[in-house]
Amino acid sequence: MVTELNPTEAKLALDNGALLVDVRETYEVEEFSCEVPEMLVLPLSEFQTRYGELPKDRQLIMACAGGGRSLYAANFLVQHGYESVANLDGGVFTWNALGLPVKKGGLGAEKSVTSCKLW
Repeated sequence: MVTELNPTEAKLALDNGALLVDVRETYEVEEFSCEVPEMLVLPLSEFQTRYGELPKDRQLIMACAGGGRSLYAANFLVQHGYESVANLDGGVFTWNALGLPVKKGGLGAEKSVTSCKLW
């Protein structure tokens, strides 16, 4: 079973070294994203073929718009040997609604979010 973290709990974990993995599609991330120390973008449409690019040595917090797609991705990771995985309950919309920091305008045209790299 995957742990669900509310946005406040997730922010604390992210500030202490956890890694946010956003599984939304490129156009969604470009609209706005959580402003966190580090974030990986791996769209769910590519997730099953590319999940092995994700580190196993850090806590991963999965995120999407509302929490459903990221919960699927989190469960998938647990089934494939990842041990420290959590889901952002309510997704980035709840994160934003609670007033936690976001980047509007996303990652910028110069950055490709189809690659799984740190931002």
